Amino acid sequence: MDQRLPAHLEVAALIRRTQAAGGFAMVLAKGEADAGTILVTIQERGGLARLYERMPRLDGTRGWDCSRVQDAENPFEFTEYLDRRKAQDRDLWIVELDVAGGERLLVEG
Repeated sequence: MDQRLPAHLEVAALIRRTQAAGGFAMVLAKGEADAGTILVTIQERGGLARLYERMPRLDGTRGWDCSRVQDAENPFEFTEYLDRRKAQDRDLWIVELDVAGGERLLVEG
């Protein structure tokens, strides 16, 4: 198993890396400080959003996977999905990044 940083520290580091890369980051939902699940939405210049969350790997570690992509035909469905997830899990963090190549920021962390 991999050691896990407290959620609030991981979110703060992600925001700083995004700002250092010339992007914008915002916390849409603030969850449990130490053990909350983190969802990250990534957009580039207001384009279609992609949702990333950590998924378990066969080796016991957890890595970031794209679990949902915003539909251009129905963009509000993406936001509704996030709202449902937030209602189901009070400990959930949702962080929005607007930065070019945002996926690389997840790998760096």
